[in-house]
Amino acid sequence: MTNPSARRLERLVRGQATSDGAGVKLTRIVANELHQRLDPFLMLDAFGSDKAGDYIAGFPDHPHRGFETVTYMLHGRMRHRDSAGNEGLLKNGDVQWMTAGRGVIHSEMPEQEEGLMSGFQLWLNLPAKDKMCPPWYRDIPSGQVPEFTTEQGVTVRVIAGHSQGTDGSVQRDATQVLYLDLHFPEGASAHFDQALPSQHNAMVYVYQGSMDVVCGEDTAAVPAQHLAILRNEGDHVRLSAGQGTRALLLAGQPLREPIVQYGPFVMNTKEQIIAAMDDYRAGRLA
Repeated sequence: MTNPSARRLERLVRGQATSDGAGVKLTRIVANELHQRLDPFLMLDAFGSDKAGDYIAGFPDHPHRGFETVTYMLHGRMRHRDSAGNEGLLKNGDVQWMTAGRGVIHSEMPEQEEGLMSGFQLWLNLPAKDKMCPPWYRDIPSGQVPEFTTEQGVTVRVIAGHSQGTDGSVQRDATQVLYLDLHFPEGASAHFDQALPSQHNAMVYVYQGSMDVVCGEDTAAVPAQHLAILRNEGDHVRLSAGQGTRALLLAGQPLREPIVQYGPFVMNTKEQIIAAMDDYRAGRLA
């Protein structure tokens, strides 16, 4: 008999190859057409290559307004600089959390000419009341990301939110964002359970190996490089995997506000987008 309180798989999404910045090759996992379904998440990109030509041009100066960016580096070295005077170097396992708020211009440039560079960038929406807040920035070194290992051997890195009594590096009242990096053991299959409010939108991205979304005796397979969107039913999710599978589990409280995006600006109305463009052209984001 199935447990009705467990989340089920709604659908699988395969990311699309694209490029951004000055030609950095990446996979866009969450794009515009999923804005409403996965609110408050606006975008999720995965980048990963050991060919310098795929990433060496980086992301030169560009503006943002109205949302937050979360960069999670798995391998490599990337330098951040912005118009608010912040600077930091992202290395293996580090996290960079930037609130663009009313506006910031920043660059993200590789500090390596060879070797593997891989990781993720997430765009997290801001509520209307916070879209024009002052910019904010924090570098979180890998050793400061809270981490625990379950009895079944699953290592959990808690980037944001709360998991099994462990508080993440960042908390957000409006979006109540949960951001976990799950490392399953190399051997036999293990389970991982995470409480999820039923009204929160949730997704799992498997970036290495494969896993099952489990609801009682029912299982739904999630292959590597696929995003699993979870149904908004139930109070927790159960994931089962082994053989070194790795995945991101993300969830958040939807804002249920209008989303109007034009490139690097995400606001609530067309007029606000026009104002953002005018401010950028006039140098008022610097």
